[in-house]
Amino acid sequence: MGRISDDDIQKVREATDIVALIGERTRVQQRGREFWCCCPLHHEKTPSFKIDPATQLWHCFGCGEGGDIFGFIMKTDEVTFPEAVRKLAERARIDIADDGPQGLPASKKQRLRDACKAAEEFFHTRLMRSPDAGAASARTYLSGRGLGGRVPKEWMLGYAPGRGAMTTHLLSLGFTPQELVAANISVERNGHLNDRFYERVMFPIHDVSGACIAFGGRIIGQGEPKYLNSQETPIFHKSQVLYALDKAKAKMASTGCAIVAEGYTDVIAMHEAGITNSVATLGTALTKSHIRLLSRHAGKRIVYLFDGDAAGQRATERALQFIDDAATPESGRTQTEICALCLSDGQDPAEFLATHAASELQALIDAAQPLVQFGIDRRIERYDIETAEGRARALPDALSVLAPIKDSVLAKEYAVQIAQRLRIREEDALGQLARLQKPRVYEDETEQAPLPAARAPLSLRGEEANRLALEQELLGTFVQHPLASLAFVDAISKITWHFKAHERIAQAVIGTLAARLNATPAELIDAAANAEPLASSILTGVSVNEELPPERTISYIVDELKIGDMEDEATRLKAEMAKAAEGSPQEADLFKALVSLQEDLAQAQRNRRPLA
Repeated sequence: MGRISDDDIQKVREATDIVALIGERTRVQQRGREFWCCCPLHHEKTPSFKIDPATQLWHCFGCGEGGDIFGFIMKTDEVTFPEAVRKLAERARIDIADDGPQGLPASKKQRLRDACKAAEEFFHTRLMRSPDAGAASARTYLSGRGLGGRVPKEWMLGYAPGRGAMTTHLLSLGFTPQELVAANISVERNGHLNDRFYERVMFPIHDVSGACIAFGGRIIGQGEPKYLNSQETPIFHKSQVLYALDKAKAKMASTGCAIVAEGYTDVIAMHEAGITNSVATLGTALTKSHIRLLSRHAGKRIVYLFDGDAAGQRATERALQFIDDAATPESGRTQTEICALCLSDGQDPAEFLATHAASELQALIDAAQPLVQFGIDRRIERYDIETAEGRARALPDALSVLAPIKDSVLAKEYAVQIAQRLRIREEDALGQLARLQKPRVYEDETEQAPLPAARAPLSLRGEEANRLALEQELLGTFVQHPLASLAFVDAISKITWHFKAHERIAQAVIGTLAARLNATPAELIDAAANAEPLASSILTGVSVNEELPPERTISYIVDELKIGDMEDEATRLKAEMAKAAEGSPQEADLFKALVSLQEDLAQAQRNRRPLA
């Protein structure tokens, strides 16, 4: 994938209004010059998410996240920085120059969508009107699966005859060979262009707005692979697309619930039975990007509906990756609960609906278990808990589901339940829970991790907490008023930062300004975020006093931090003197340095001025 130029990034930044962008995801209200809303990243009833149109920055005082337009897309859609730039470029209809196939300009991506739409119409027409034996077999297959009547027209189902028929037709419409290959509907073999799909029932895949972007093809009769899906293209990414989301999103919004199945025919069968808030993954396991996407449409529950066969059982294990702190009620990070349901007797949803009423399936969906409980039950079911050996083996396996949330009240409650089910002492289960390894948040465990926003850790002394707040306020003011801060660059570079993350941020910001004096606050935050992952949260979480000139605020904080540095140095010198031999030259040198430092400190304290 090619690199996106700084000029193109700047074009996208200038074309995107942050208030309008965030307003597309949640309701925004204006208060003075700022805008506020409930955070799209976690559940809250009172708005704590601030948007500053002047700096084009945002910050949530509830969860501590913050950043610019690119950071917002990266966090809400769980994409990389280049992907966020491309998403916003498409939104603004800006063609960005890029060498990689994923970075095609918006106009070329539209050509790929047009090609997919033309292929969709070709396949559908062949299914509905062709007298060929292959098309007749496709109609028979669909009818046998309960997908006859009006269903093919409703879902634009089709038939791919192969033998280059689709490719020839699309070339006659003016599409180029390169466009057909890029859309992955044609392939080049031995110098010849051929259809990718042949002798298959075709299921067109649409994006959330209803545009055809890919296909799934089911072989008619015997053959491998049974299902053939489009490969990744510039307009189709399996981990970010769900089958039938364009049809399901309205019902998801009205019910607050999304249902995720594993196959196209399952989803169609559910929709035809009236369960229209269902979607399917596309030949891949459910991803966190899918969860984030569904959460924007279904605000209460996501029910992962597994087939009862062996593949469905394996999928249940993969789903446990979604257990994290967001699954705990006390976290308040999300309002969407993930639940799970596994059908019995090896059935998939389509097979279940063939022999049961839709109301029965809906009842099972309504009773779906929270993912944590579901995972624990599946682990315990592996063992014969009527034996002591079975119970002993089941305990660590069931508790392992709780590892990502081991410190939560919820995990302890589940651990007690597990102990009761296995007839094991509660303290033994809680002890094993406490010893579980939780995924690390910070790679460097020796480093004090700064809190997002300008809040001090509860474990810090009052003086140290105040130091943290001052360092964060200085950095936030520096970034939001870079021109006013230029006079203080030398003084700021000499500060002894108490938190390594703050030092990395300061160095990145100063370095960026040295290279580009006209850098905007958003650009400075981007540069800092490259050096320190928590930079966006820290820098946007500071409430800058706009009633005072920024120079006054920066001067005051720099002076306070310098005084703090001198006090720390005096403490260090006293400790060194205590270790030195009495009357030694080392003690004398330390004493002279301490006296000189104390004189400077006294002068600095006399020159102190209140901030007001």
